[in-house]
Amino acid sequence: MTDPHPDVPPVRAFWEGLGLPGLFDVHVHFLPPNIQRAVYAVFDAAGPKIGRDWPIRYRQDHAERVEILRAMGVRRFPTLPYAHKPGVAAYLNDWAAEFARDVPESLWSATFYPEQSAPSYVAAAVEAGVEVFKLHLQVGEFHVDDPLLDGVWGVLEDAGTPVVLHAGSGPVGNEFTGPASTERLLRRHPRLALVLAHMGAPECAEFLALAEQYDEVRLDTTMVFTDFFPAYPPDLVPRLRDVSHKILLGSDFPTIPYPYAHQFEGLARLDLGDDWLRAVCWENGARLFGVAA
Repeated sequence: MTDPHPDVPPVRAFWEGLGLPGLFDVHVHFLPPNIQRAVYAVFDAAGPKIGRDWPIRYRQDHAERVEILRAMGVRRFPTLPYAHKPGVAAYLNDWAAEFARDVPESLWSATFYPEQSAPSYVAAAVEAGVEVFKLHLQVGEFHVDDPLLDGVWGVLEDAGTPVVLHAGSGPVGNEFTGPASTERLLRRHPRLALVLAHMGAPECAEFLALAEQYDEVRLDTTMVFTDFFPAYPPDLVPRLRDVSHKILLGSDFPTIPYPYAHQFEGLARLDLGDDWLRAVCWENGARLFGVAA
């Protein structure tokens, strides 16, 4: 970028004020251009899967968006592709692998879908060094314990590879969202490294309880503490102090309807202290993915 994006200064002021080396955002999306256009169209239509107007703030091309993140000081971020039907995951994974090779800040990301080939290509991705997977139950319309995934979860549990899982019923639920299938999965695979997107909203209490119960289950803050989302239940906030090591910064960049810095206003309003903010915004992500300052 020739000139800094106007959203950059308040973001830098936030993390610099905490004495951090930057930000570790575990919930960023970069998708192939054709898939990205399709996702934008769903949000622009504000249809039944979105449920409200959702003006996307960051519509720049991939190169420009990478530069915005760099300028803001987002030192590490994934691409989080998510498959919405059989046969798509391999295409998304190939694209994400190329992106990771070209963008050193990017966590090598991948996805999978309930299909016969899933155990094979997930095992190959883990062996190759994929750092994080993404699943979206609302979009993909499947339960996380679908029998076609039985051969996947043991591989991921043994490898410890994190999976960012959108299982909550926000923004609009369907028969596949909610905590039930995640609870069933964790009873069978209690060592899975799941990162529950959006703090599990709106089933915040149920997903927080899973993070409290299972050692490797974490939560990401994506959109939850902004004015755009319903308020996080106040009675749960004190419990967030006790799981401060399990909460990760997530933004949903670029598909957010407000400046990137707005999320930090909500996190600060929780009044859980600067150490809590430092853990969420850098330390927990760096620890999970083995990244040094």
